[in-house]
Amino acid sequence: MFRFLLNFFGAIFSWVVTAAAFIALTVGGVLWIYSRDLPSHEQLAQYSPKTTSRIYSGEGRLIDEFAEERRIFVPIDEIPPLVKEAFISAEDKNFYTHPGYDLRGMAGAVVQGLRSGGQMRGASTITQQVMKNFLLSSDRSVERKIKELILATRLETSLSKDQILELYLNEIFLGQNSFGVAAASLTYFNKALTDLTPHEAATLAAMPQAPGRYHPVRAKERVTERRNYVLREMWQNGYIDQATYESERELPLRSVQNGDFLLCAIAAAARLFHRRNPPPAFARIRRRGVLRRRPLDPLDRRSAIAGRGLQGVAKGARAI
Repeated sequence: MFRFLLNFFGAIFSWVVTAAAFIALTVGGVLWIYSRDLPSHEQLAQYSPKTTSRIYSGEGRLIDEFAEERRIFVPIDEIPPLVKEAFISAEDKNFYTHPGYDLRGMAGAVVQGLRSGGQMRGASTITQQVMKNFLLSSDRSVERKIKELILATRLETSLSKDQILELYLNEIFLGQNSFGVAAASLTYFNKALTDLTPHEAATLAAMPQAPGRYHPVRAKERVTERRNYVLREMWQNGYIDQATYESERELPLRSVQNGDFLLCAIAAAARLFHRRNPPPAFARIRRRGVLRRRPLDPLDRRSAIAGRGLQGVAKGARAI
């Protein structure tokens, strides 16, 4: 009897070892196949984003902006902890501990998918999203996910966590032609990052899930629901206390788009005019992040909107 049990469990052990070896070889082979001819992640160390060109009056007031992608680059040490914590809570709560992929997050997504009848939530880490945004396409395929996983593990060995988070927070698309948290903060609240409240930071962190659909007016209910989810995650992760969570989630969703925050009327009128009638001279500075100061009277709408005045500024900016 003892020999029978020994043989039985020995056979099971052999099958398990054989199956594990086969799976390991299969996974290794798949990773080797997809790791060939991948784009180089090392170029991200010399990140040079498209930024916004701005024109100011002599008094320092903003006259107009020009950009293909509205972005204001902010170094990671100048981004407030509240903003970082909101995005980490929304997108990747284990960011500072995982090696580029989050097995616990993947397992949680599978369990949630089974409970919800097949509706899977995303399990990509912030590092994986950086790889997708910079080096890969956005198609939903197994091949892209495998490449994303490989590149994410490589990036974690070459850049620090803060450097990766800096790339993410400056590159992420947050709707309304706003790329990066600083531009989005101005777009939605007309505020600097340092002036954001917890519920406003949570609103920005809600946007990556569906930036094309999460409009603060047309989809106000959905955005508010997602914002409150982010606030709850921030509380559960220890970034805000319970009293702050309960008070912030009750606040209404306020935004520039809803008319709750005022923009400079001249700047808004100039943007509308040049969106409809773009002067050719400005095509050269839309991607270069030029800051140009000219002695224009901010109350003179003709100086701000008329093509001649702004084309003259563009000619002066070409030498910058």
